[in-house]
Amino acid sequence: MNNLNEVEQKIAESLLQIKAIKLQPKNPFTWASGWKSPIYCDNRITLSHPAIRTYIRQKLSQLIQEEFGTVEMISGVATAGIPQGVLVAQDLGLPFTYVRSSAKEHGRQNLIEGEVISGQRVVVVEDLISTGKSSLQAVEALREAGCNVVGLVSIFTYGFEEAVDNFAKAKCPFFSLCNYESLIKVAVVNGYVLESDVALLEQWRKNPSAWVSE
Repeated sequence: MNNLNEVEQKIAESLLQIKAIKLQPKNPFTWASGWKSPIYCDNRITLSHPAIRTYIRQKLSQLIQEEFGTVEMISGVATAGIPQGVLVAQDLGLPFTYVRSSAKEHGRQNLIEGEVISGQRVVVVEDLISTGKSSLQAVEALREAGCNVVGLVSIFTYGFEEAVDNFAKAKCPFFSLCNYESLIKVAVVNGYVLESDVALLEQWRKNPSAWVSE
């Protein structure tokens, strides 16, 4: 598996092993958006596996320190980014907040839960990046609250060009522990998919909205 680093390989192997990621190029899933997809990802399953959960926490913390230096707060994206963010914040000894998908309809009608201090250097934690829209809504909410959001980290990204463009427009650097391209390499080597499926899987990533399985 040339060009794969140790973290990408271990994360990919772990996600496939515990079925947090399933690949079905011949029997695709249907996303809420209506897209047909050969992949289904639910990184919440990692929370039920202590060794994998610990490895992800450690590597996300390390990634944040390497890429962003001094950080003053961690914020998770509801819902799947919340537990991952809490683990990272605990690991780094930092305050934690999370951003709702929409403002609460009662009480103080909070969009951000937790104490926000204007000017804080914040890194957002997400479990998965597809188009990046929901992640960037959280980034925008934190910025509007006065935070200095320096970037975002996630466990996995599909690597869509749309996401790259969206994060670039938002001037928000983002880094993931593993990506779709690396996952497919690991999946082939470990027998989760056939070599003959690779072209079909690559076609989906390049144009997911128009993809049709054969």
